[in-house]
Amino acid sequence: MKTINRAGKNTGVGKTARVVRTPGGLSVRLDARAFTVVVLLLAAALAASVVLIGTGDFPIPAADVLRTLVGEGNAGQEFIVNELRLPRVLVGLLVGASLGLGGALFQSISRNPLGSPDVLGLGQGATAGALTVIVLFSGSADQVALGALAGGLATGFAIYVLAWKRGVHGYRLVLVGIGVSAIVTAVNGYLLTKSDIVDAARAVVWMTGSLDGRDWAQVWPLLALCAVLVPLVLVNGRGLRMMEMGDDVAYALGVRVERVRLLLMIAAVLLTASATAAAGPVSFVALTAPQLARRLTRSPGPNLPASLCMGAALLVVADLASQRAFGAEQLPVGVVTGVLGGVYLLWLLVTERKAGRI
Repeated sequence: MKTINRAGKNTGVGKTARVVRTPGGLSVRLDARAFTVVVLLLAAALAASVVLIGTGDFPIPAADVLRTLVGEGNAGQEFIVNELRLPRVLVGLLVGASLGLGGALFQSISRNPLGSPDVLGLGQGATAGALTVIVLFSGSADQVALGALAGGLATGFAIYVLAWKRGVHGYRLVLVGIGVSAIVTAVNGYLLTKSDIVDAARAVVWMTGSLDGRDWAQVWPLLALCAVLVPLVLVNGRGLRMMEMGDDVAYALGVRVERVRLLLMIAAVLLTASATAAAGPVSFVALTAPQLARRLTRSPGPNLPASLCMGAALLVVADLASQRAFGAEQLPVGVVTGVLGGVYLLWLLVTERKAGRI
């Protein structure tokens, strides 16, 4: 193991990153602070998950939740934990992780802290797909999820095509995304006006973003998609880090810029659209998670693992707050993330303005 600083020079001490080299010649750069942040965020997400599983009309102590998860609970606890509450928590973890990672990818590709799926219109595109299925076809829950996935993918494709001009660049990507978002939002409003009262009520509930009623049918597809996309994204993390220094520098370092950018954009769109299909358009997690992760790690680059864990922790904690902080009134998790994210967005805009970046 060899200690180097972020500029790549041997230092031995100080604020360092460690490079672990295997006998086969593979080297892995390990930032000690970033690694610690990832571990702590993961621990926080898991601890909040245990507390959340024990929360409800039939409260279960955390110790009993852990015993039930390893197969030592009684029949009643096993039914409540494994069949009713665990799937909801797993969906929350996977949705939060997908949004956090997707947001980090978009912000890194656009080189803009506001370049998140919330701003670029991917959530609105997924909503348009879901509303089309609800309003025009009165589809089932599974069909609504497929419609949301198709709408998100179509919106991502449209943004990429419209932003293309000898490559896709951050400023143009954000502007095109804002325009597409406005158009799709208008389409969503039109679809709501054409629906009857029952479909409109169903659509509004879905548009809020909620984990209520989620079961194993939502867990497995999202888990399978994450199992494929997360390793793919992390493997291409080095290329993404090089691209943040500019396309010319990345080309000089051997990165196939447009190929990597397209691959990571497809992955980000799939992560965001699948998360929206599973839980509805949960707002602001994709915007705030990467920025909070960056501030905790104090590390340059996309901070992909930290953003993933931050997104999971944020969504589970928000769901816990939605069930415990308002007494008998349980709010959809999308309401809580919307309030917290709106406050954060205002703070971010003020900070960026004071720094002279906007």
